[in-house]
Amino acid sequence: MLPFDALWAEMQNKKLIRDKIPEILEGKGVKYVTHTAHDGEYWEMLKEKLTEEVKEFIEFQSEEELADILEVIDAICEFRRINRDELESLKIDKRKKRGGFGKKLILDEIR
Repeated sequence: MLPFDALWAEMQNKKLIRDKIPEILEGKGVKYVTHTAHDGEYWEMLKEKLTEEVKEFIEFQSEEELADILEVIDAICEFRRINRDELESLKIDKRKKRGGFGKKLILDEIR
């Protein structure tokens, strides 16, 4: 993972950020502009953030990046009012019906 100084130097405009990032930027003397997203914009930004975090996990393959994915999933659950226990139950039900990925099976071809 890139150090924070390198990350903020590369930050794009219109990006969903963690709640304490403005404080961190202020502490570094960085000028910035933020706004609070309306629900439609927030939903779009959450989806973009999930994609971003998954790409970072694929690139860096670190537990920290995996934790970032979970943080976005938590935000999605809160926003969409999805109960984490119910989500876990759905995951377990699907695993019972279709299995997990523990056997490392690769489908090479269907004939």
